[in-house]
Amino acid sequence: MSFLNTVITWFFKQRIPQIEHFMSHPVEVQNNILMKLLDEAKDTEWGKKYGFGSIKNYRDFASQVPIQEYDDLKPYVERLIRGENNILWPTEIKWFAKSSGTTSDKSKFIPLSFESLEDCHYKAGKDVLSIHCRNHPETNIFGGKGLVMGGSHKVSEVNNNAYFGDLSAVLLQNFPFWGEFMRTPDLSLALMENWEEKLEKTAQATIRQNVTSISGVPSWNLILLKKVLEVTGRSNILEVWPELELFIHGGVSFVPYREQFRKLIPSKNMVYLETYNASEGFFGIQDQPGSDEMLLMLDYGIFYEFIPMQELDNDQPAALTLEEVETGVNYAMVISTNGGLWRYMIGDTLRFTNLSPFRIVISGRTRNFINAFGEEVIVDNTDKALEAACKETGAIISEYTAAPIYLNDNNTAAHEYILEFEKEPADLQDFAKALDRELQKLNSDYEAKRSADLMLHEPKMTSVPKGTFFNWLKSKGKVGGQNKVPRLYNERKYVDEILEFIK
Repeated sequence: MSFLNTVITWFFKQRIPQIEHFMSHPVEVQNNILMKLLDEAKDTEWGKKYGFGSIKNYRDFASQVPIQEYDDLKPYVERLIRGENNILWPTEIKWFAKSSGTTSDKSKFIPLSFESLEDCHYKAGKDVLSIHCRNHPETNIFGGKGLVMGGSHKVSEVNNNAYFGDLSAVLLQNFPFWGEFMRTPDLSLALMENWEEKLEKTAQATIRQNVTSISGVPSWNLILLKKVLEVTGRSNILEVWPELELFIHGGVSFVPYREQFRKLIPSKNMVYLETYNASEGFFGIQDQPGSDEMLLMLDYGIFYEFIPMQELDNDQPAALTLEEVETGVNYAMVISTNGGLWRYMIGDTLRFTNLSPFRIVISGRTRNFINAFGEEVIVDNTDKALEAACKETGAIISEYTAAPIYLNDNNTAAHEYILEFEKEPADLQDFAKALDRELQKLNSDYEAKRSADLMLHEPKMTSVPKGTFFNWLKSKGKVGGQNKVPRLYNERKYVDEILEFIK
């Protein structure tokens, strides 16, 4: 273990007592964060509109400020992009994280303040390493480089002083100086827009470096690792990077990819550490080896609320604080942040597995979705895309469901649709192409994953006889208006059951 690695490891471990403090005093820490956020934003347009200066406690906050979704904030975000300031947050905002859209937009743009970058995202990045150092005192992670591939970013078409891009690209572009010494590849390569070229060049640029960690979405990193083996002619990744010890992953479920990574990295000492981060903030870190739980991070300038799923249909659903949640219940998460998001419902659902300290698992989305590869396709996307495909081909659909085809040695990644037609298209392949084109128009993340067939391939279509969905439900004793097959499901449970049913 090098002297430099020893010094840096010691430095990162100094954060552990602060983490232990919010684990021991969660309610106090969260209440302090709420009042600090309100005090800092009381003179903004939103602060004046909702009387932040008069709010004395959480109950005042909950009664004065309504629950928000992106469509509620969109007019304010558009003003920020045009260069206005002091609307949602007092400091200048010129960076926006672009992510997949809502029912009315292809993309949404999440404002990123200096505080949200420094006190949330970068702080979380350091915490991931701090926790790894605590759990693995023998680590030599700082004896080499961390491999990070970013997305891309562009100057806004509205204002030359506003920038938007994938969260990873924004983070890399604003990376603190200490981080630049610890990562690879070069920034210009990490931010390339052409993913096919980026993968090839990243592999070429890193194969002779001592890579000790990799970070990012499992699907993209799986493709990169296979490209590294292709370029080097090696049989596994440890023959290229013998000191690789950590994969920091998040964004999609790791379950379908676990065995593939173990095959490519055949080491019982390899650590897989899950994180819960999004454009809106960084929320959780897997702090216990061997556990699927994540520690809810409580001192990142984010105040949390939780809505029981049965409350979501109400106009202003009743939210709970950490003091009121229970284990085993699905909650929609609501956040107020140092980036100017106020009582913002991000669309994720989670369950608490422990209340002392607060540990969570991600349970899904507030709407049906497919997010196996970071594409975040929601039902509104597929409903509209199928409608357009039907119009183009003259088909009529009565029922459908869809799920991912996961990337493995035998399959290319794609989405698979089970379709029951009232009127079949003349050519199912033409129907698939029409659906695919429209879905790319509707969802920028899906469009990116479909680029050059690099990650996702054209969707697979299976037409089933009329009555299949009804008969399948009937066979399970689930006939009736409340029993429906999810239009989208992030696992293959329903698709595989229906395919087996019609054999």
